[in-house]
Amino acid sequence: MKIEIFAASGCKSCAAAGDALKNVAATVSSNVAWRMVNALDELDYAVDLGVLSLPSVAVDGELLFTSLPSPARFREGLEKHARKSNP
Repeated sequence: MKIEIFAASGCKSCAAAGDALKNVAATVSSNVAWRMVNALDELDYAVDLGVLSLPSVAVDGELLFTSLPSPARFREGLEKHARKSNP
């Protein structure tokens, strides 16, 4: 599972949230590739995925959260995505 958090450099809440979401992701899957994406540096990629606000979260190339999810909402989204990917 590839998780990407789209943020801007200097966003303190983005970095802090990333740590919390990493912990949640580890409980859902043991095979997680984690990447913090600076949306300004990779603007074309962010736009291609549909990122309109920061922070946003994509999983396996699909934008799942257009704003920062709570840990519980993040877990639900990852579990749903995992079920859809591995029926």
